[in-house]
Amino acid sequence: MAGVVAAAACGTTSERPAASATPPSASAAAPTATMPNARPPVVLILGTSLTAGFGLPDASLAYPALLQQKADSAGYRVLIHNAGVSGETSAGALRRVEWVMQEPISVFVLETGANDGLRGQDPDSIRSNIEGILERVRRQQPPPRILLVGMQALPNLGQSYLRRFRSVYPEVAKKYDVPLLPFLLEGVAGVDSLNQADGVHPTAAGQRRIAETVWRYLEPLLRELPKA
Repeated sequence: MAGVVAAAACGTTSERPAASATPPSASAAAPTATMPNARPPVVLILGTSLTAGFGLPDASLAYPALLQQKADSAGYRVLIHNAGVSGETSAGALRRVEWVMQEPISVFVLETGANDGLRGQDPDSIRSNIEGILERVRRQQPPPRILLVGMQALPNLGQSYLRRFRSVYPEVAKKYDVPLLPFLLEGVAGVDSLNQADGVHPTAAGQRRIAETVWRYLEPLLRELPKA
């Protein structure tokens, strides 16, 4: 079921951290054309193994790198940085956000919570962590544009838990007046051909589907960036 895949997708504690999970810099960002003069605006994607591209031959097949290709093709002068770490919870993301924001960013994409759902963490705690991340991000001046990515939890945790978990993302998005992508794995979760043998991590084809989904929400934010 979709909820099973969504919640389990990032929770394997033996997963390796993404090598690219470093503060954004021109050398660490996904490949793009050589940019003269000022450094291009940075899009930072803070996420889990779904963002890191766990199980793929290399990070160039993960959706952040595919988004970079889309941005380049569309003429957007930006650097898209993959700050995904496998197995990370929302509490870990909250601890890490200060570090990954050592340099200014223009767009912040937050993908977190799947591992919390896998472990049955209290939705109120997840909400608090996500809000803490957004509060830190908004302290940057000028504050970046923000995209919040929603997740789903395990169905076997009960309907009450599912309702509470699912409510976190739209309620936080409304409170902070940020766009919400309802479910990162829409059209991918539960589809065998789009997931690896573990049934939870997307294949390269699954990552391409994710990139299409994220692009529909990210591209309007790129349009709002100041022109170079």
